[in-house]
Amino acid sequence: MAGANDKSKTGYRILLGAFVLVLGGSMLLYLVPQSPVSGELSTDTVAKIGDESVSVQDVRQQLNQIEQRNPNMKPLESLYAQQILKQLVSVKEIEYEAKRLGIAVSDQEQADRIRQYVPTAFNNGAFVGRDRYAAEVQARYQMTVPVFEELVRQGLLEEKFRKLVTDGISVGPAELQDEFRYKNEKVKLDYALIKPEDLEAKISPDEAEIRAAYEKNKSKYQVPERRVVRYALVDVNQIRQSVQISDDMLKQQYQSNIQQYQVPNRVHVQHILFMTVGKTDAEVDEIKKRAEDVLKQVKKGGKFEDLAKKYSEDPGSKDKGGDLSWITQGQTVPEFEKTAFSLAPGQVSDLVKTQYGFHIIKVLEKETAHTKPFEEVKDSLRAPFLLSQADKLASDTADKLAAAIRQSNKISLDDLANQYHLTVSETRPVSATDPLLELANSKEAKAAIFQLRIGELNLPVRTDRGYVVLSVKSILPAHQGSLEEVRDRVIADLKREKSTEMAKSRADELIKRVKAGEKFDAAAKALGLEPKTSDPVARDGSIPGTASGKQVSAAFNLKTGDVAAPLSLGQNWLVYRVAEKTEANPGDFDKQKKQLTEELLQSKRSLAFEAFQTALDNRLKQEGKLKLMPEKLKGFGSFG
Repeated sequence: MAGANDKSKTGYRILLGAFVLVLGGSMLLYLVPQSPVSGELSTDTVAKIGDESVSVQDVRQQLNQIEQRNPNMKPLESLYAQQILKQLVSVKEIEYEAKRLGIAVSDQEQADRIRQYVPTAFNNGAFVGRDRYAAEVQARYQMTVPVFEELVRQGLLEEKFRKLVTDGISVGPAELQDEFRYKNEKVKLDYALIKPEDLEAKISPDEAEIRAAYEKNKSKYQVPERRVVRYALVDVNQIRQSVQISDDMLKQQYQSNIQQYQVPNRVHVQHILFMTVGKTDAEVDEIKKRAEDVLKQVKKGGKFEDLAKKYSEDPGSKDKGGDLSWITQGQTVPEFEKTAFSLAPGQVSDLVKTQYGFHIIKVLEKETAHTKPFEEVKDSLRAPFLLSQADKLASDTADKLAAAIRQSNKISLDDLANQYHLTVSETRPVSATDPLLELANSKEAKAAIFQLRIGELNLPVRTDRGYVVLSVKSILPAHQGSLEEVRDRVIADLKREKSTEMAKSRADELIKRVKAGEKFDAAAKALGLEPKTSDPVARDGSIPGTASGKQVSAAFNLKTGDVAAPLSLGQNWLVYRVAEKTEANPGDFDKQKKQLTEELLQSKRSLAFEAFQTALDNRLKQEGKLKLMPEKLKGFGSFG
């Protein structure tokens, strides 16, 4: 919770913003600082900047952190690795240049920034101690104090360089006018999006076309090796259905884990937070007046939930009517805790001041410390205990199967299944790329299938269905596919090819008809297309699900009624006609001037800093201070 709970998301977002600066707005979540290295290059070194280096292990460490948060990024590992290396090199280049120019972050600057990020490390201005500080950093940012403080220092150092590079940048009147027109000129388009996939259903190749396509591309249609596998399954679901769980077993489980059912003193609270972090004394006085006004509304019977949704500045609880759920002692900042635990259910506090700001607290429920009785938790124990017992029985059976297979390499799958009362089933022929539907697409089972010889048994493999023992029944070698074997693939490819040609043909025909005088809607419908009309769209806007304003930028140079050339959008084609044009309203310029100026300044500053980084990179290469060894990344991909 922001404001009271030490697991605040607010501080995390603030810190993440600084880290994004350090990392150049990249995919990396945070950077683990590396130790300086001097002397000869390590065989693991992939980049050397002055006396410091970046290793393959550094890149791998960052990839592992990303994979923990996004397990599905494996196909993009090469791209991530290249980006990570660039980021690590960029940080070291800034460090190198800072030392050369004598630019540094002072201890006081670092301490002031840490105070902003971790206000709970200070109580009434006094440091809470190293242990509490370390716990706060770990809870908020999931990192150690040295890593956290190094990141803060790197962020401040980059801020200094950004300021140095971008301080003289300004925005001129002509630039503002151009940006104003860019954002405010709009076009409304009549359009039709032509998708080959929508046309495929209308294509029915005849036998001659199918045979011709097959003969033309015969070498493309190879059938990979496929294997038929027999398997015996220790079915966990069947075991679960047969396992009986008595109350005595559950009581034993309850007693063994009694600490899990001990409930500490706790209160269920709502709050309304008025943030004061980073505000001046004058601003804090105004915030307090606003908080007092809302408190009066609460005291007069205003609905707490509605007032929290309207006024609270805690993003974690605002939309939930200020509900923070249950909090325990030691979980929140002292001022908040003291008040929350002193209130009775239904009671509302006066204003409470903490490091975060002013709070209005309401207690919904209150519980004193106790141990939940067995009867209260019995039902919640049954399902997980049943699962664990079934898993244990399945694991025990798998161990026995493994022992039997190790004892004799001549034992057959059928003998093994009879001995342990398992059912033997058979897969359809599967290739290395086919889904293994019978065994829940288990990667481990698939790998085992293509390592076994005919008749050989593998040691039990765990799948989502349970433990499985496999035996290859037959192997169908890879070969040139006959037409009958690959007919579906040939037809799919032929329909895809013909539908792509048809889409372009329809686009050309639609433009021809409209230019000949037909109404856009009627011409599109006559060709079996769905005509649509967009809302007014600016250059930085979009037509949802169709195209961006940039992609249809040619429309801004056309007259009302003109038809643009067909626009290729991947496999799709877009045909559009300018239905209306709206010029920028000069009366809106003054209203937008401030925001336009800020946006242009930010854009120009970003471009200037990128140019500085590129120039620094090139200079260090020329001076021999930057050496890159991209071949060390190997499986990660290339780095230029």
